[in-house]
Amino acid sequence: MTRERILIIEDEARISQFLERGLIYEGFLVSVAADGQSGLVMARDNPPDLVILDWMLPGLDGLEVCRRLRAGGDVAILMLTAKDEVRDRVSGLEAGADDYLVKPFAIDELIARVRALLRRSAPSSQPEVLRFADLTLDTGTHRAHRRDTAIDLTAKEYELLQLFMRNPRQVLTRDIIFDRVWGYDFGGESNIIEVYVRYLRQKTEIEGGSRLIYTVRGVGYVLREE
Repeated sequence: MTRERILIIEDEARISQFLERGLIYEGFLVSVAADGQSGLVMARDNPPDLVILDWMLPGLDGLEVCRRLRAGGDVAILMLTAKDEVRDRVSGLEAGADDYLVKPFAIDELIARVRALLRRSAPSSQPEVLRFADLTLDTGTHRAHRRDTAIDLTAKEYELLQLFMRNPRQVLTRDIIFDRVWGYDFGGESNIIEVYVRYLRQKTEIEGGSRLIYTVRGVGYVLREE
């Protein structure tokens, strides 16, 4: 069985050593970078399955590293930070992080989140093409098409669109979307769902395409035709 590769980008040696020991004990292959630039080089030269990324890094900060990692592919990213404000969590996720863990944390929780992210990012053993109206989504390639136009999706955009396309014409509440796509609750202050729905609308309504994702005020969202 192939062992998953994890890259830790963390400038505090005590924390990176703590993480490295815990992850190796759980059977992962682990590499460590002490700054963002080194981490990006390591991720390019030996692509990991998952990156554990500290927000506060010397030189390039975690948000910029996250953006560059996301621009280079769909690697799973778990961001570590002492920041616990909703707006900070939203900033991290908008930069491309898949999950968010606030320091201090228990190693058991980190391991659980790592395994959950790896399960989510693992390719499906039976890819399929989901269809709704003139929109298609290939679960093998993670590519979408509206008629003959290809749509490039980030990892989170793909997860959200897949949720809609597996539940067409059903109203999905914010709680359901948080649980299925992000795996935890931001609380009522977060607008992360609105942000990602807006991204999906912009991408799926290209070249005059009709709207397919509608807001159900006070409840959630639904994929339907007008």
